[in-house]
Amino acid sequence: MVSTEQRVSVVSGGALGIGGGISRRLAAAGDLVVLNDIDDEAADAARSEIEGQGGRCIVVPGDITDPTVVDRVRETALDAADGRVDVLVNNVGDFRPASKTFLHSKPEQWQRLYELNLEHVFHLTYALLPSMVDRGRGAIVNVSTVEAYRGIPGHAVYSAYNAGVSAFTKSLAIEVGRLGVRVNAIAPDLMDTPQTSAAAMLRGRDADLVPLWVPMGRFGKAEDCAAVVEFLASDDAAFVTGQTLPVDGGTLAASGWYARTNGKGWTNMPDQP
Repeated sequence: MVSTEQRVSVVSGGALGIGGGISRRLAAAGDLVVLNDIDDEAADAARSEIEGQGGRCIVVPGDITDPTVVDRVRETALDAADGRVDVLVNNVGDFRPASKTFLHSKPEQWQRLYELNLEHVFHLTYALLPSMVDRGRGAIVNVSTVEAYRGIPGHAVYSAYNAGVSAFTKSLAIEVGRLGVRVNAIAPDLMDTPQTSAAAMLRGRDADLVPLWVPMGRFGKAEDCAAVVEFLASDDAAFVTGQTLPVDGGTLAASGWYARTNGKGWTNMPDQP
């Protein structure tokens, strides 16, 4: 059983990539992390790493889009701390299955993208929110994407569902703010993770051009997202709710502007030097 001082944080998709960084960061801060992931081996490896560094972690394997897995996550988290959950991180999301264009897509792809990017956020939040409301305290952090705020060819459905995540974040924050629960989100871009590795993003491209595409001059890391999630889940963000914070190295702010190769200013025509 967890002590009354230790927070209980639930992280979906918490083994690898952004979710893995979040799980490790929250555990290092002293939280008991209830880690869900579809990859059993990766989840066990994350737990071993967390415990090896003195943290606490409970793994609930399975596909979070399955309602029975949501139930197991809820039961495990509430049993661990006598009905208490302090933090929920809805991290799972995927741009796959992808299509070349919307015209080439299939309704079954739309359904799977809905399950992966939006529907499970409703289900897991619905399962754990009552425990936060009962205590008058809690923080929910959703993981959206910058693609919710700009066009992305070939991924119109994915973009739409993540826009839904950010809209859900704002509206739920209004509903539960006076009940002591804060709801925020992050919107990553160009993260070097197993799902979107720098090597894959750079295939056939010159790595020296990265500073021309990203104002901060590099791809992001899982730790960059994890640090912002830790802040949003903490009392340092006690008056922050309903927000989606881009964690993108400035790409959304640039809005199509690129640094010139000669270092002299910017261009919105990347084929120009």
